[in-house]
Amino acid sequence: MPDSTSPEPPATARDAQVSYAIFQLARAHRGHAAAMLRAMNLHPGQELLLMQLFDQDGRTQAELLERVGLDHSTVSKSLRRMQESGLITREPAPHDRRAMVVSLTDAGRALRQPITDMWRALEDISVRDLTAEQAEMFTTAAYTIEKSLRDHGRQAPAE
Repeated sequence: MPDSTSPEPPATARDAQVSYAIFQLARAHRGHAAAMLRAMNLHPGQELLLMQLFDQDGRTQAELLERVGLDHSTVSKSLRRMQESGLITREPAPHDRRAMVVSLTDAGRALRQPITDMWRALEDISVRDLTAEQAEMFTTAAYTIEKSLRDHGRQAPAE
């Protein structure tokens, strides 16, 4: 149930309390994360691409696209900006000249710890008023909802 600081949902969302709460939460979380990212001269989503490259440098653009779950134009625009900022390089793959391999530069690698620290701080802020059990239950519920939405998307007929 919303607390006194939460906005009253519009009448059309009163029978969709969970969905409206998710929307409000996602908007607030993204806004706070965006402010933290701006302090590192990053745009939202760029840190997700960098995190994938921290785990395995030299991924193809298609692999990054699949792993972060963003649309093609968003990933292309983000990678172009990151290349212009000197965080990554993009070169044709030796095995397929149409595929682009994305690699970190020294400047990109240098963001690993600041991004780790940023996500840790965001987590601390996000769960500060939750017990460990509530945080675990929320995480389980969030992934269950995400899976339900993903599964439903697969079942939806093509338009």
